[in-house]
Amino acid sequence: MNASLTRRAAIASALATAIPVSAAAESSSPIARTRLGRLRGASEGGVLSFKGVRYGAPPQRFAAPQPAPAWRGVRDALAFGAASPQRAQTIEPQSEDCLFLNIWTPSLSGRRPVLVYIHGGAYANGSGAAPETDGARLSAYGDVVVLTLNHRLNVFGYGFFPGHGFADSGNAGQLDLILALEWVRDHIAAFGGDPDCVTVFGQSGGGAKIATLMAMPAARGLFHRAFTMSGQQVTASGPLNATRRAESFIEALGGANRLGWAPVSDLIAAMAPTDPVFGYGSLYFGPVLDQRHLLRHPFYPDAAPQSLSIPMMIGNTRDETRGFVGADRALFSMSWEELPARLSSGMRVDILPSHVIETYQRLYPGISASDLYFAATTASRSWRGAVIELEERAKAGAPAFAYQLDWRCPREGGIFGAPHTLDIPLMFGNLAESEWIGARTPEAEAVSRTMMEALLAFARSGDPGWAPYTLETRATMLFDTQSQLAHDPRKAERELFNAVPYVQPGT
Repeated sequence: MNASLTRRAAIASALATAIPVSAAAESSSPIARTRLGRLRGASEGGVLSFKGVRYGAPPQRFAAPQPAPAWRGVRDALAFGAASPQRAQTIEPQSEDCLFLNIWTPSLSGRRPVLVYIHGGAYANGSGAAPETDGARLSAYGDVVVLTLNHRLNVFGYGFFPGHGFADSGNAGQLDLILALEWVRDHIAAFGGDPDCVTVFGQSGGGAKIATLMAMPAARGLFHRAFTMSGQQVTASGPLNATRRAESFIEALGGANRLGWAPVSDLIAAMAPTDPVFGYGSLYFGPVLDQRHLLRHPFYPDAAPQSLSIPMMIGNTRDETRGFVGADRALFSMSWEELPARLSSGMRVDILPSHVIETYQRLYPGISASDLYFAATTASRSWRGAVIELEERAKAGAPAFAYQLDWRCPREGGIFGAPHTLDIPLMFGNLAESEWIGARTPEAEAVSRTMMEALLAFARSGDPGWAPYTLETRATMLFDTQSQLAHDPRKAERELFNAVPYVQPGT
């Protein structure tokens, strides 16, 4: 057995026993020497970690971020930094001063591929400290540098207030991400990373943020591969819709004069009004076509030309909307009489529910009303956006690869299928931390290793190991206990929803 295979076998054994391994052992208090100053990290089972590393100065509200200042001496990087203010609870404290990142690396020496993970939670919630996205296991398994980060979210990162003196609002959260990638370019070599081999990957809202970065001039050259998981951004929010939302927010806040100084709690409360564009849900905030930082839509009318040379992986889970059930367990037992009304709101496209029902019943004889609902809402929403992005890349001759996660998670006997967010713990190898998996079973380990290998191969070479997506073949890797390459999976479902216009949610 050669050295490479020996190391893989050791890593597989370590994964099974939940003990990460690394190529090199270092001090329990490693010191990284960046251009700004020295950072003290920790050694966790052989993987070095640096948490709560400041990549930006404390930001001014709604303004473009500024680089972190230099410091003297050694600064501890042992605990996660603050998350952006949000309605959701986070492991870290929350603060407007939230421009922090976290690094896991096998060693401070060498030049390894760098994987920068951008968290999901739409543009509203989330952080880089979730247990599912702890980077130690992926770093050890792949001998790579893994990085997660926090940035401004919701109204703090995407509220659109240029008429009130905040010229960079609307895309401040995206500018945070660009600043973080500039930090990676300038400092990641101090952590054993290769600044010329940077992959951005992200799930749900994280994938959408990446798609948006691919159309932002300031992000040009800062990453070399893009890997999106159940997250698309075909179009950004138009400035007029963004203004309508801003006006609703200002009214709830009590006036535009309060934008710059009102307490954080007041801004969070002012996001509660019903969204004036959707007509349901609270106010949506996302990237804006502001003609300042975002000059065009990411994938309309075509794939952004500036990023056509960047290999891109675009994936989804087979049963995305089963991950959105929440407390509404009636979705698992709905009647045929209830189905049309449920589909009307759940599909997010303007198509006759009766036509959709008739088509699915013809395609899948014996399908239940519940299974039809989940299949149709998945196919018409995030998967539809993924297909559009893949098609636009294929039309342009740009390298694009597709995957679909088919593996049914074990939770509650498998009733959730392959839901939204299931690919996160599988890609990171953090199976026990997942609400869908919950344990390191041999089956879950096997699927996880296959997906991690694809991510790592893509990060190293821009090729995950299967054919690219073209309009002729639509090659798609189906991840399962026995993964296989398929051509145009769910073709009939794709053709059904291609007959009606797609409108990016939130835009």
